[in-house]
Amino acid sequence: MKEKDITAREFNPLEHRMVPMHEILEKNDLEKTLSEYNINKEQMPKIHITDPVAVSIKAKVGDVVRITRMSQTAGKSIFYRLVIA
Repeated sequence: MKEKDITAREFNPLEHRMVPMHEILEKNDLEKTLSEYNINKEQMPKIHITDPVAVSIKAKVGDVVRITRMSQTAGKSIFYRLVIA
């Protein structure tokens, strides 16, 4: 897939108030997370490389994305997704 820069005229999903924070995990954070949950990357929920947020953060196949959602009732919730093609 061709990498594309977001121009001022295009919609950036990360700027929408309903889209939670997405960030690509660093290798040491990934190893710590996998160890904490006693899983391997392939057991994680998936996100497609074509997902608008994955495109925005320039995620690559094999990256793991941390999604942090804020909620009035649950507080802060963290989710992880493996980027797939």
